[in-house]
Amino acid sequence: MTEIEGIDTSVPPSGPGCGDCDTVGGWWFHLRRCAQCGHIGCCDSSPAQHATAHWKSTGHPLVQSFEPGESWFWNYATDDLYDAGPALAPPDGHPAGQPAPGPADRVPQDWQRHLHR
Repeated sequence: MTEIEGIDTSVPPSGPGCGDCDTVGGWWFHLRRCAQCGHIGCCDSSPAQHATAHWKSTGHPLVQSFEPGESWFWNYATDDLYDAGPALAPPDGHPAGQPAPGPADRVPQDWQRHLHR
């Protein structure tokens, strides 16, 4: 397999959800996985936008969707979308029973009003 700068296929994801949201009792809409270090962060539609914050603080530009059944990658540095890429260490998505948005016990009833568009 060809090495791609910014992708480490051996690193597992940091957890089943956005650890940054978990720390502060927040919630997320969709999840993104850093292709370099495995950090799971919430997407830019989520209230806290932790995946983008991770890129800005670490310089790790490539993320993969951490939604079940999605395999696309995004490059924050170039604003490029890739339909696919190398297989990362499992699991390749959050647990199937975990809702989006989630986690279920922290999502406000008016959650749509809190999304970034």
